[in-house]
Amino acid sequence: MTTTASPSRVPARTPPTAGTATAAAVRWRRALLWIAHHSLAIALSIMFLGPLVFITLTALMDDDQALTSQLWPRTWNWDNFAEIFEKAPLLTWIGNTIMYSGLATVFMLLSSVPVAYALARFRFRGRKLAFLLVITMMMLPPQVVAVPVYLIWARLQLTGTLWPLIIPMLLGDAFSIFLLRQFLITIPREYSDAAKVDGCGEVRTLVRVILPMARPAIAAVALFNFFYCWNDYYGPLLYARTDLDHWTLSLGLAAFRSVHRVQWNLTMAATLLVIAPVIIVFFFAQRVFIEGVKLTGVK
Repeated sequence: MTTTASPSRVPARTPPTAGTATAAAVRWRRALLWIAHHSLAIALSIMFLGPLVFITLTALMDDDQALTSQLWPRTWNWDNFAEIFEKAPLLTWIGNTIMYSGLATVFMLLSSVPVAYALARFRFRGRKLAFLLVITMMMLPPQVVAVPVYLIWARLQLTGTLWPLIIPMLLGDAFSIFLLRQFLITIPREYSDAAKVDGCGEVRTLVRVILPMARPAIAAVALFNFFYCWNDYYGPLLYARTDLDHWTLSLGLAAFRSVHRVQWNLTMAATLLVIAPVIIVFFFAQRVFIEGVKLTGVK
């Protein structure tokens, strides 16, 4: 009697394309979910990056293509950035802007930090009134006192320069004092008491104990003030508009646009040079800046 061997069952193999298609579908689904979860952030990023991309592309166009329906440059004109230095004294304006922003920020820190420390740590009669005056100065528009302040600097023969914008920073800045005070009151008094037990006075306690702990807040107010001075247009227009050698970048850019109103490629190239330092500074200091803003309680 002969027996026939039953054929061995071979397991069915999945076509190689099926697994690949399944993995691709999973990746595509995850990508769609990620886009859906971050849709608001993506929309805001496009909204903020759109103008910067437009400025960059226009700065690299030739004069005939700028502000036309063609958004992509036909030729990449990198020499536009060299030409703007020939059209206007940008190096002088850059130096004036750095001097104005740097000195104003340093003077603001030298004057505002001790005031904020006194309002946060000292208990004296009239402390609440002094803090109320600081808040009142924050609400007072600078245009209200522009005429009497200008007359004072005119009598001192300092109009036509940037010193009327730099010297007042030695008297403090209301917004910076407010932010620093809000941060300093969160530092436990035990640190100051321990320093005083070790023989430190108020000045040494401020320098050796409080300031190292207040670095995020100091960095935040310093960046706020630096960005404000770098982009300030009203102050230089009021005091330095009569002397071309004391112009800042914001004032010079406005005049550059009026002189070269048809050469929008050069105007965009100058604009890109103006905003580039601010972006670079914020890129490297954003961690400390955001931390300082969070710790000072500003939402």
